[in-house]
Amino acid sequence: MPSPTTYPDLHAAYVGLLTRVSDDPDFRISARGNDAAEIIGASFRLPDPRQRLPYLAARKANPVFHYAETLWYLAGRRDLDMIGYYAPSMRSGSADGIHLGGSAYGHTIFQPAPGASVSPFDRAMDLLRTEADTKRAYIPVFTAGELNDPDNPDMACLAGLHLLPRQGRLHMVCYMRANDLDCGLLSDVFSFTMIQEYAAVRLGLELGTYTHHIGSAHICDRNADRVRRVLDEAATVPSHPAQFAFPTMPAATDTATLDTVLRYEELLRTDQLRCTAADIAATGLDVYWQQPLLLFEIYRQIQHERTDHVSTDVLGALDPGLRWLVEQRWPACTPTTSTAGDRR
Repeated sequence: MPSPTTYPDLHAAYVGLLTRVSDDPDFRISARGNDAAEIIGASFRLPDPRQRLPYLAARKANPVFHYAETLWYLAGRRDLDMIGYYAPSMRSGSADGIHLGGSAYGHTIFQPAPGASVSPFDRAMDLLRTEADTKRAYIPVFTAGELNDPDNPDMACLAGLHLLPRQGRLHMVCYMRANDLDCGLLSDVFSFTMIQEYAAVRLGLELGTYTHHIGSAHICDRNADRVRRVLDEAATVPSHPAQFAFPTMPAATDTATLDTVLRYEELLRTDQLRCTAADIAATGLDVYWQQPLLLFEIYRQIQHERTDHVSTDVLGALDPGLRWLVEQRWPACTPTTSTAGDRR
């Protein structure tokens, strides 16, 4: 069996998978009325999982949502109060209008199951600390019960995450039952590689490879025009985003760090706090964890103040790659003179 295709970063993996499904799909499908092109059994590997963002103007990736979803997972939450603010469309997947089910992967990963006292993540971490070269640090997410509920509007796409310590590095293998390549893939890989890096930091290990397996990898017809624009851009603009290298998570990152970030996130989301770049720098958080707060402040200004232009000091404090993505996503609200705009 051949090894998964290795790509230097998610940018290249995203373009490669879109090209494969667009040009040579295995099947044409129409699941629940969603017409799509599909390949089955797709896999890829990232040697450096930190390079977890695509830099394509046509795609307009949303780094605010990527960070918010990651923190929502790491907090073990399933409420719509937080995630619905960043992605209102996710509300349609809720059966009660308050919580999400299968797609709240973090609740399954970071909260103990009914009757248990330890979360699957903590159980896996105990194995990783005590059993050399373990193969048992697997965190299941998809459950058989989801298949037995015909009215379930929110079935998990993630089957499970597998953490493998090898030669001082922590590798992760992700198993997806299905992935929408133009939509879900980007946020999934961002979040899962952040969880991988968080686990590596907590264990004192270097970050290893990330491998992503997909049962059904598909592109919905409703997104075909955008996919074609993305592929046209990728064919004409240098594709390797080397100058936007994603930074390394600080070794001191722990649950207290995440609690602090989440506390500020809630204050910004609910418009109880307004921040300058200096205010965020004064939080005492490492510059790495100041980045999502800067993004949340920008989003607060867009959502609550309906501003025509976000604060230049906040925008200017972002890492260049994140700033570039914000400028593509919200061009009407950001200055057009930033030097981050040219990646040629």
